[in-house]
Amino acid sequence: MLIGRILQAKGTNVATVHPDTTVTQLLGVLADNNIGAVVVSPDGASITGIVSERDIVRHLHDRGARVLDGPVSSIMTTDVHTCTPEDDVDDLRRTMTDRRIRHLPVVSGGRMVGIVSIGDVVKSSIDMLETEKASLVDYLHRRA
Repeated sequence: MLIGRILQAKGTNVATVHPDTTVTQLLGVLADNNIGAVVVSPDGASITGIVSERDIVRHLHDRGARVLDGPVSSIMTTDVHTCTPEDDVDDLRRTMTDRRIRHLPVVSGGRMVGIVSIGDVVKSSIDMLETEKASLVDYLHRRA
């Protein structure tokens, strides 16, 4: 299965924040959207960075509450791993597991077209396994 199929099912909406957004404002975006990471983008299509709940916790631990008034750009990850709609879900699952990445922006033609989480990838794998199981059970019942 390809990443594009996941996007077809879940949609292409991506929560983004401007690099100057404060960490406190970012917390509101995460809470309002019930998500664990946000892409940092000046225009909603290009990727400057990504910031997750983990980033916030690490920086709060290191720098204290003053981090909340600072810009998201001061805590974001700038080396953002991405994927394309044509990437294979199994390959992406391995990459996400090996690199301990929970969210990957999906890029096509140099523009962000979606985002996938490890939960999306696992759900698609479970759906595939359930489909295969149903096919095998159906095959066995027809042969019996």
